[in-house]
Amino acid sequence: MQIRSDLTQRAAVDADEIDWVSSPADGIYRKMLERDGDEVARATSLVKFESGTSFPQHTHGGGEEFFVIEGVFSDEDGDFEAGTYVRHPIGSEHEPYSEPGCIILVKLRQMDDPDEGETVVDTRRQSWQSHDREGVEYMPLHYGRAEGERVRLERWAPGTSFGTRSAEGLEYFVLEGSYRDEAGSHAAGSWLRLPAGASHHPRTDEGCRLWIKSDHLA
Repeated sequence: MQIRSDLTQRAAVDADEIDWVSSPADGIYRKMLERDGDEVARATSLVKFESGTSFPQHTHGGGEEFFVIEGVFSDEDGDFEAGTYVRHPIGSEHEPYSEPGCIILVKLRQMDDPDEGETVVDTRRQSWQSHDREGVEYMPLHYGRAEGERVRLERWAPGTSFGTRSAEGLEYFVLEGSYRDEAGSHAAGSWLRLPAGASHHPRTDEGCRLWIKSDHLA
């Protein structure tokens, strides 16, 4: 299965415009943002657990990272509430479930460092930091020392605009608010991938909060 899988091309999708599709587990559904492969795939997806559902135990051959957007995601390591960022390294395994239900943004099979440890960041308990761009604050979630990959939240104040270049690739997922760029408007639930070397000129009138991953596609 190939869905927006060419990493050399810009890709954008509003998740509200695509349907939930069933996963192999009852009561768990996905919206596929990008995918290269069948059930075992390099993938970026929204995943929805209905209340009281679980997914069978499985191993992350290429690692897993996720951000909890709504509800509570759980596994053997505990409960992860909305606003929590988690990285499970290559070779890790778990049996996830959700009692109240949840929606998570998930990236699968996109890690390179087998020695990287697990990361858990509860962003509700972290402070925003000043960015060198006016109107922008950020919250670091992960920095890969070997590959240079960075994951963070950013908060853009109303009226913020700037130009940037994704030297080694860039992804946005809009959590709140909206922004627009040279290709149009992007509301909450929108995902954007820019290939290495692409330029970008976003502006937000109302302000927005985004999950951002960069320097991972070169």
